[in-house]
Amino acid sequence: MREIVRSEAGFRELGDYHAAMTALYLIIAILTEAGWVIAMKLSDGFTKWAPSAVTVVLYLLSVVFLSFATKRMNIGVGYAIWAGSGMALVAVIGVMYFKEPMTAMRLVSLGFILIGIVGLNVFGGGH
Repeated sequence: MREIVRSEAGFRELGDYHAAMTALYLIIAILTEAGWVIAMKLSDGFTKWAPSAVTVVLYLLSVVFLSFATKRMNIGVGYAIWAGSGMALVAVIGVMYFKEPMTAMRLVSLGFILIGIVGLNVFGGGH
């Protein structure tokens, strides 16, 4: 196993296991982030108790898994990937589930978010 070393990249130099676990923690953080946002929408302004409770639980899980992921990656890169991916996922769910309109500008904007996430992963040390 390689030694963990601070680098200019987002992730420190990690063995395969640690890199995979860091990526898994970040994926879980992104999915739970999207989950709490959707639950918040379904809570109807926190007037429905079940979706409100789900919102709080998923929010806490999202932050916990983000903190696990950022133990081994730069906080700026991790947070940007978390926030951008979650935002894009919620936007897609909004169009598909809540029938929100998909305008050309919205599609272009989501494309820019995707380009930013890929750029952080390739050039900013996402993995």
